[in-house]
Amino acid sequence: MHQSPPQQRPLVLGSTSRYRRELLERLNLPFEVAAPDVNETPLPSETPRDLALRLALAKARAVAQQHPGAVVIGSDQVADLAGEPLGKPGQHERAVQQLRQMSSQTVVFQTAVAVVCAATGFEQVELASVEVRFRALSDEEIERYLRAEQPYDCAGSAKSEGLGIALLDAIHSDDPTALIGLPLIRTCRMLRAAGLVLP
Repeated sequence: MHQSPPQQRPLVLGSTSRYRRELLERLNLPFEVAAPDVNETPLPSETPRDLALRLALAKARAVAQQHPGAVVIGSDQVADLAGEPLGKPGQHERAVQQLRQMSSQTVVFQTAVAVVCAATGFEQVELASVEVRFRALSDEEIERYLRAEQPYDCAGSAKSEGLGIALLDAIHSDDPTALIGLPLIRTCRMLRAAGLVLP
């Protein structure tokens, strides 16, 4: 007797980030997008690593409450400069300040991903740390880059997948899409653990 493949649970990306949406589309799985309602303010003395892990899980849990039968992905990225969190700059002046701080420095982009399914009680969270070494940046280079790419919605003010790669000396990572915002190797591992069949 021929068995049809089991019905998959729906997949929901708990993020409004277009970068994460584009990355998840690579897996060829149908998914919905939902905005997590989570306060992203760091707790007193919270490390960038702990902040990223806490927020990824909080986002996945918040969306899983609205979609209890679904498998939900939550993710968060915090740029870590010598233990200080650098968030999304939001505007030009703040981006200039961030890039000046990061010039000639190594910044660790802490990218956390969580997978939650309320119906089954499944919950996992993992962290992908990406070490990024910035070269010495002049104010003219910073200004030219920001005018060209306007990366004001990116933690740390630089898009490695675009022109921002020209600001860097090196990237060290074991999950190549982590820096863009969603570590797909870890995401696939957790989706399979949650019971989804990946192509």
